[in-house]
Amino acid sequence: MNSSERETKAEREPLRFFSRPALRSPVLVVAWSEDAGRLGPKVNDYLRRKLGGHTFCEIEPLEFFPMGGVAIENDLAKFPASWFYASPEHDLVLFESSPPSSDWYRFLSLVMDVARDHCHVREVHTVGGMVTISAHTTPRQLVAAFSSTEVKRNLSSYDLVTTFDYETAASQRPTLSSYLLWVAKRRGIPAASLWVPVPFYLAGGEDLKAERRVLQFIDQRLELGIDFRELDQDIKRQNEELAEARAGSAHIEECIAKLESNQGLSEEESLRLVEGIDDFIKRKREQAS
Repeated sequence: MNSSERETKAEREPLRFFSRPALRSPVLVVAWSEDAGRLGPKVNDYLRRKLGGHTFCEIEPLEFFPMGGVAIENDLAKFPASWFYASPEHDLVLFESSPPSSDWYRFLSLVMDVARDHCHVREVHTVGGMVTISAHTTPRQLVAAFSSTEVKRNLSSYDLVTTFDYETAASQRPTLSSYLLWVAKRRGIPAASLWVPVPFYLAGGEDLKAERRVLQFIDQRLELGIDFRELDQDIKRQNEELAEARAGSAHIEECIAKLESNQGLSEEESLRLVEGIDDFIKRKREQAS
């Protein structure tokens, strides 16, 4: 390859490194920004705050995201971003990204390039929330899918739900996380996709108990020794707020009681429950500020 060919290849390379972290054999945790309760990003945010570290690489967006317009959320421009973050002290790599709009295979291959060739990752976990018709008082389970029977066996000592059967409809694409398991397997990297059911009326906000469930697994798997007391206090606060919302609204109480009894809700009941919870939380935040 001559110098001009090398320059052309470098210009096409969408990976942009800011540093080369000193990692031994880390675990990679992958989160997608469009997620029920933004569970994956919140897990990554928590790990960054607790463990420290730095951003070391990004995948530039031009090849994978439409750039003709910019999304606006809460009066802020929201640009697509795909960042790698490393905590060398804890041998952990985090990746967070908007879901790519095109060329999924090339995008996920770049993620695995960084994981295998630059970080020597030993294991990949994707994290996400799945919307469920259940009450927030239901214990959170961690549902797992694996890239191989060997990965399933290696994680069998953890409290994971492994009997979950799902098949993508013929007319639909697989989920991005499922696709990533396949790409990781082709690269020889063990991988698991982790999901926590999030009650539908918390999917637009946050589900702290779901966040705690994922973090508990990561903490145990990597032996991080995370102090969860602050998060547990936040969970207690959220439970108290939801109890207050139930006490102050007959409709909210009736709907959640039905969910606790495994009864279904009508579409109208579901919409009113979501609106009631959202309005209550909004008022609480305004009073607090």
